[in-house]
Amino acid sequence: MATTQHSSDGSTDGVAADAQSDATGIDRGEVFTLLSNQRRRYAIHYCKREDEPVELGDLAEHVAAWELDKEVDGLTSAERKRVYTSLQQTHLPTLDRADMVEFNDRTIELTENVSDLEIYLDVVPEDSIPWSTYYLGLAAVATVVMTGLWLEWIPTETVPELGWATIVIALFAVSAIVHVVQNRRMRLGETERPP
Repeated sequence: MATTQHSSDGSTDGVAADAQSDATGIDRGEVFTLLSNQRRRYAIHYCKREDEPVELGDLAEHVAAWELDKEVDGLTSAERKRVYTSLQQTHLPTLDRADMVEFNDRTIELTENVSDLEIYLDVVPEDSIPWSTYYLGLAAVATVVMTGLWLEWIPTETVPELGWATIVIALFAVSAIVHVVQNRRMRLGETERPP
């Protein structure tokens, strides 16, 4: 929920309130709190993947299997129960209060509001760099190339200036396409296991 700040003269500062919440009114701090817990992310992933109301027992089994890097059949009853209890008593009520799920009598269903969480997730696989760092590096390379062309340090006999510019633009275009495809693949609910 957005808060209104008052200045010393008693007027309200709506800019600060707008900066803390997105267009839907969901407080960014609350969104980050919801997403900061792996078990809640796994629960959302499973529900999105199933795309229908799910039973708490099924959800708990899959979340436990993902957390312990096991198959569902390999879980012990204690492992299932620990995750089941945690989801039932803590995580699902938290998601329900935030209006991300409807949690009724051991059945969980995502609400439309859960789609608002996607913009806050930039999943970066362990063996790669964040896209923001990649684009910064690409921009640095493009700057060096373009500066070299302006200062005539780069020969233009084999590749004309327009060719170099086309190469730089093509690198950005290909990178953007790969970025979009990877982001779609890495969204919660898009893969068998959570990203």
